[in-house]
Amino acid sequence: MNFERARFNMVEQQIRPWDVLDQDVLDLLMTVKREEFVPAAHKALSFADIEIPVGCGQVMLKPNIEGKILQALPLKRSDTVLEIGSGSGYFAALLAARTDWVRTVEIERELVKFASENLNRYGVDNVVVEEGDASRGWPCHAPYDVIVVSGGVPMIPQSLLDQLKVGGRLFAFVGEAPVMEGRLVTCVAEGQFKIEDVFETVVPMLKNVQRKDEFRF
Repeated sequence: MNFERARFNMVEQQIRPWDVLDQDVLDLLMTVKREEFVPAAHKALSFADIEIPVGCGQVMLKPNIEGKILQALPLKRSDTVLEIGSGSGYFAALLAARTDWVRTVEIERELVKFASENLNRYGVDNVVVEEGDASRGWPCHAPYDVIVVSGGVPMIPQSLLDQLKVGGRLFAFVGEAPVMEGRLVTCVAEGQFKIEDVFETVVPMLKNVQRKDEFRF
């Protein structure tokens, strides 16, 4: 398989047509080698327009979704990042390539090992992979400039919003099947947030998320 040709086709035929036009994002997706993070059994599907299973009922998101998230944020070299849901480690690698450091938290021990091995083999040295339930945030290292929730949530917990710095951005998939909103939340001042729904999609739900009737304000 010609990985470089497949990568080029992924960017030009899947990601760019989804209005991901930020050249920095497109360059990033051309640079970080997606196939290095795909389970061996699915290597031939590395650049396909599908969610790739990584085990424990989890998936790598479609390439166009990953591009839309990166474009929505956008990232700065000085940013500190929390990713909730490590999966294969690929999206953490993308985030790390444009930021200061990334802390990615994964609830499944098998995926903690898989993501850690992938990131170490690929030489990413500014990502820390931790095991735990970060569905309500990871306060021990807060606040963060960027928070990315890699699975669906019915609503965004206030505890997560409280872990954003002023000027910080949070991206999450909000709602339930058949339609979720890819939502960007920006902390514009202490306790004040701007909300933008960027696109519609459906992704697997984050494990241990709060149901709507559990929220208290």
